[in-house]
Amino acid sequence: MTDSRVDDQAAIQAVLAQSYKAWEAGDADGMVADYAEDATAIMPGSLRDSREVIRKSMALGFEGPLKGSSTYNRQLSIRFVGRDGAIVISESAILFAGETEVPDEPRRVNATWVFEKRDGRWLIAAYHNSPVLTPAS
Repeated sequence: MTDSRVDDQAAIQAVLAQSYKAWEAGDADGMVADYAEDATAIMPGSLRDSREVIRKSMALGFEGPLKGSSTYNRQLSIRFVGRDGAIVISESAILFAGETEVPDEPRRVNATWVFEKRDGRWLIAAYHNSPVLTPAS
């Protein structure tokens, strides 16, 4: 019997796609709909330690500097950790209102998404990003 994770991969990618779509709509509630209640998000200089804190932060961003923005996202890998855990690595960037091309560093980030399957549903348990740096020559 083959242990295929195709359905799990598709479910995780659907969670990410929905989050990206909500970002583009400026919808903080929709963006965190698939975050675990105890989710964490770490970005340079900040720790957001619950879904509600993440939602509030995004709502403020969508009312201010992130208004009209969207994101570029490219999944680099996905690996499963046991039956109910997964780690997704991606490259991402914010496209601010009016931008049509992916910006170069320092706005590109490498991101780690930690997923946990709870009650048959994949949720984002943790997110972390770090700027993409060009290797020194």
